[in-house]
Amino acid sequence: MSVKFELNAELRSEKGTGASRRLRRAGKVPAILYGAGKDPVSLSIEHDPLWHHTHHEAFFTSVLTIKIDGKIADQAIVRDLHMHPYKPRVSHLDLQRISATERLHLPVPLHFIGQETAPGVKLEGGLVAHLMTEVDVSCLPSQLPEFLTVDVSNLHVGDSVHLSNLTLPDGVVLTDLTHGNDLAIATITVVRETEVEAPAAPAEAAAPAAEAEAPKKEGK
Repeated sequence: MSVKFELNAELRSEKGTGASRRLRRAGKVPAILYGAGKDPVSLSIEHDPLWHHTHHEAFFTSVLTIKIDGKIADQAIVRDLHMHPYKPRVSHLDLQRISATERLHLPVPLHFIGQETAPGVKLEGGLVAHLMTEVDVSCLPSQLPEFLTVDVSNLHVGDSVHLSNLTLPDGVVLTDLTHGNDLAIATITVVRETEVEAPAAPAEAAAPAAEAEAPKKEGK
């Protein structure tokens, strides 16, 4: 892993909606740490450092070091993160402890390369359609990738990349493939131009029912 993440937390004894609301007003996030055969632990975490971490894609696919009251307690992964309905704030965090000897199941993002140079795009006027943006993997914590690369540089219009075409790190297994689902990840589609008819020219203004008559000469 290129980035290491550490969360500093404190044990919290107060629980319930009111206690969580007070924590958030104090600039902290209520969290829970569970799993690995241990009892769940209620925590509070400073909001701003956590908010900064969430801007890194790798934060959600990394093994985190959890410090409780200044002491390293566990290694964990993010299982769920709740955001405020409309404010840029984290409202709750679920952390799952991990074991170095037990396999994880976790969604991992896909990074696409070669989109501009693919023959289907560069020569044939197609567009790359991303059919998936992440895949579920199974692996040991030490083998967890931050992302998987999808190379579309050789695709022509109508071609697709499937799960079975991905190059996986050692020990990493795609959950869908183990179930026999070799799903398409990306394809190049034809850009069809839709002919838009020009709007009909507005009808010429109807001639007045009676044109203004030239002034008549008065009879002598």
